[in-house]
Amino acid sequence: MSLVIRPARPGDAGLVFQFVRELAEYEKLTHEVETTEAMIEAALFGAHPRVFCDIAEWNGEPVGNAIWFLIFSTFTGRSGLYLEDLFVRPAFRGHGIGKGLMVHLARRCVAEGWARFEWSVLDWNAPSIAFYKSIGAQLKDEWTICRVSGAALANLAQKGR
Repeated sequence: MSLVIRPARPGDAGLVFQFVRELAEYEKLTHEVETTEAMIEAALFGAHPRVFCDIAEWNGEPVGNAIWFLIFSTFTGRSGLYLEDLFVRPAFRGHGIGKGLMVHLARRCVAEGWARFEWSVLDWNAPSIAFYKSIGAQLKDEWTICRVSGAALANLAQKGR
């Protein structure tokens, strides 16, 4: 069996969109998916892409992906990579595909001189937490994610006007 990891290319937006939908189903978050195939196409392949995607193929069949973007640390003075989505179709889990994607991204960080490789994981997702710990990830329990979106974002944007 062979694993190939390649960058997403124009024409892959439908596949990436399907992976996003499958991940949302797994995480029981389909009600939060607002994106469309066209939005993914524009984000990945528009004039100024700010998000990137690598596709994992197992024996030539697309079976997973990693969607990521650059971050910056003022403490290190260097960029880093933030992994937004890591997904491997359930039938292909346990073959090292997820680890292959993580190794691929870690190598990218090292090659580019980036300081960090970060991501979030849902606290109930014990299999993913165990996997991340097995590859050397430190869970930063002292940090809490903050988010402003939807009506709260619109309200905050209107403050002070």
